[in-house]
Amino acid sequence: MSTRIPPGPGAVPMPSRRLFVQGIAAGGVVAGIAAAGIPQRALAAASAAPRLAGAPSVISDTRVELAIGESLANFTGRTRTAITVNGSLPAPILRWREGQTVDLFVRNTLGQQPTSIHWHGILLPANMDGVPGLSFNGIGPGETYHYHFDLKQSGTYWYHSHSLFQEQAGLYGALIIDPAEPAPYRYDREHVIMLSDWTDMDPGALFRRMKKLAEHDNYYKRTLPDFLRDARRDGWSAALSDRGMWGRMRMTPSDISDINAHTYTYLMNGTAPAGNWTGLFRSGEKVLLRFINGASMTYFDVRIPGLKMTVVAADGQYIHPVSIDEFRIAPAETYDVLVEPSGQDAFTLFCQDMGRTGYAAGTLAVRHGLQAPIPARDPRPLLTMGDMGHDMGGGGHGGHDMAAMKGMEGGCGASMGHGAHGGGETASKAPKHPASERNNPLVDMQSSATEPKLDDPGIGLRDNGRQVLTYGAMRSLFEDPDGREPGREIELHLTGHMEKFSWSFDGIPFAGAEPLRLNYGERMRIVLVNDTMMQHPIHLHGVWSDLENAQGEFQLRKHTIDMPPGTRRTYRVRADALGRWAYHCHLLYHMEAGMMREVRIEE
Repeated sequence: MSTRIPPGPGAVPMPSRRLFVQGIAAGGVVAGIAAAGIPQRALAAASAAPRLAGAPSVISDTRVELAIGESLANFTGRTRTAITVNGSLPAPILRWREGQTVDLFVRNTLGQQPTSIHWHGILLPANMDGVPGLSFNGIGPGETYHYHFDLKQSGTYWYHSHSLFQEQAGLYGALIIDPAEPAPYRYDREHVIMLSDWTDMDPGALFRRMKKLAEHDNYYKRTLPDFLRDARRDGWSAALSDRGMWGRMRMTPSDISDINAHTYTYLMNGTAPAGNWTGLFRSGEKVLLRFINGASMTYFDVRIPGLKMTVVAADGQYIHPVSIDEFRIAPAETYDVLVEPSGQDAFTLFCQDMGRTGYAAGTLAVRHGLQAPIPARDPRPLLTMGDMGHDMGGGGHGGHDMAAMKGMEGGCGASMGHGAHGGGETASKAPKHPASERNNPLVDMQSSATEPKLDDPGIGLRDNGRQVLTYGAMRSLFEDPDGREPGREIELHLTGHMEKFSWSFDGIPFAGAEPLRLNYGERMRIVLVNDTMMQHPIHLHGVWSDLENAQGEFQLRKHTIDMPPGTRRTYRVRADALGRWAYHCHLLYHMEAGMMREVRIEE
């Protein structure tokens, strides 16, 4: 017989699952702290401190001082240490105008650890890009770094740390550059919507947990009742074949995201769902919503029940307007959308994670204090062989052929045939896997991806009764700014091992990889093939990534190219920025686990 010992004086009760998923209504940054140890009485006092409601402050001066330090934060009922800018999480919104020159003096008050700020998507000299070890040495404890650059663009962007896991701990903020010329659309007011994921764990400890047990958050593995249901629907032979294939691959179709709401609380402008962040409108107004995904590991599927959205910009660049009900936003992407709320006083901004384990949420309302109903999360999706580029004649996204599988290679999992399948693509576009993938203990699968799948909404969004944004539906409002055909081509494979939580390009983690060398001024094509069963947003610093359609024609200018599993996507790059640049997956823990390269643009 066991006896439950009540908590002692001052003990903080363990938060419930509801608190972890929805947060607490008054959650957020509660106080600034020194870099030294934190006494328990200070923690208790900070926990009781009120949090000011509303969006982060806006800084529009072109000469700015930013202090990176530690603050206490409480989103779930537990007080933890966050890394903040000027005591704010998210960091202050920086708002400037195209054509201005800005000077930022970033001071490190963290005490023991170096820091940095990367200006995501901003064209600037390499030594202003903010990647320690490549473009500068980082900002040491007590030091101040002077960032100085011209604003050559406009749109919705963001900034974040590029030092270890500081981004996960809170160091991120919005960066808005107003255009020198009027925008090609009209709006009456606007709101910045910064989405992010928060964990009460130390981010370094979370990374170590992923290395030890990568499937920790995968609570939804299929069970015997699931098998019996599949057997009734598809037949015993098909159900057994499917389970056998997944078993030999040592993978599970429910592994949609590495980390989900079992660990994370999802935030909108630094506010958990229970806090009900609110953006105001008047009926009949056109409202511009600038969505930024500042999450470390989370894809969000965004909709506003009762409202159509018109997407007018992607990654800060104007596109031909697209009317939709829902869009998926990868980490690091930004989308500008117009809405015209009317007919009711409140609308829910509903942003569920890709695995349907939780959501960020807020409200558009005519006044504070209102809240519309929060919809139920969609059913949890399951990956298929087709989703991963292994559709061997089975049709659609669910077919597969066991005969097409090769045997296990080096104990690393299942490798698939390399022929072209479906989509009308020619065999010449079938991926040729690099020799560095063969018998590689850090590569557990290879894809037969031959298609960009630009018109595919993605897993969990197909045929859901809503109009869902796709890359194929978006087209830049301008023609190819360079105009030249690429002079050469580089093919890279996104690779990984699920159980070992090892991620890389071409099976070579960052520490052992040679830089990619580009000649200054050249126009080239990068071909990405996703050999993994995970989705990866790929960001090349310093230059634009001009996505091509299936025919190799310019379609969409972006700074981050999302790569669903089983896709082969190509984009053009104009190497017009000298220096050393980072090139990486923007899932923070994938980058830290090795999915990163250095790009050198040289004379």
